[in-house]
Amino acid sequence: MQHFTSVYDLPNLEEAVKTAREIKLDPYCYKHLGKNKTMILIFFDASLRTRLSTQKAAMNLGMDTMVLNVNQDGWRLETEMGVVMDGDKVEHLREAIPVIGRYCDIIGVRAFARFESKEDDYSEKILNQFVQYGGVPIVSMEAATRHPLQSFADHMTIEEYKTKARPKVVLSWAPHPRALPQAVPNSFVEWMRQTDYDLVVTHPQGYELDPKFMGDLKVEYDQDKALAGADFVYAKNWSSYLEYGEILSKDRNWTITADKMALTDNAKFMHCLPVRRNMIVTDEVLDGPSSIVIDEAENRIYSAQAVLKMILER
Repeated sequence: MQHFTSVYDLPNLEEAVKTAREIKLDPYCYKHLGKNKTMILIFFDASLRTRLSTQKAAMNLGMDTMVLNVNQDGWRLETEMGVVMDGDKVEHLREAIPVIGRYCDIIGVRAFARFESKEDDYSEKILNQFVQYGGVPIVSMEAATRHPLQSFADHMTIEEYKTKARPKVVLSWAPHPRALPQAVPNSFVEWMRQTDYDLVVTHPQGYELDPKFMGDLKVEYDQDKALAGADFVYAKNWSSYLEYGEILSKDRNWTITADKMALTDNAKFMHCLPVRRNMIVTDEVLDGPSSIVIDEAENRIYSAQAVLKMILER
């Protein structure tokens, strides 16, 4: 595997999940693969789980790691081509990226949607420049339109907890005070559609995702109906794709509560974290026995480790 930016980069999804679960049982079993190798993690945006889990994954494989928070530790970087750089940007990605590539064997990059231009965000302008100019394998640690490392861990977690061959998995929009990207729901839908799960997406009118990710999947606009009989409930906010980046609703009736979970078939509650308590989900659910968000977060290590293993073995 040369790069990891989506589920489609994996040679085989089932084998990738199997590898991640094997690594979880013995995290240091492939430590020799990363000997004398370095991974640089580039962050244009804040991170907790992604930074720590990816760094830990690289270390478990014997790699050295370096972290660069672009807006704090380095020069302000220009991303547009053909501009006159007479402002506050003192270096261009076109030079910065290949230099970074000369210092390492793998680059991880995290760059959220900016909501300034749907076209720019959905063309993955920053991520694709790293792929084009980096000269080494690139791992997406969340881009404008996808969060593949998170979705890998989500899939791994469902596989660990499922009690039937074809569980019902519900992705439910939930309210949030800020406009959030569509990367996590886009990616989650994309990964779940590669499985045999019974996937249901529910959200208010106006929050339809890009058809490229939804395919022929139909939306259930009645959240209660969607939750009925669910085995897994994945709550997540996202802003509008059609009215790009806009908040169309903060309806607290979409918050996941104990009453909502009672509609399910003893479903497990999932979220990528960080989560706004009593906005996305109530304390009662998040702290209750149905919540598997901490296990889900732990699996970020092993899914990332499986990805890095496949890259190191290429």
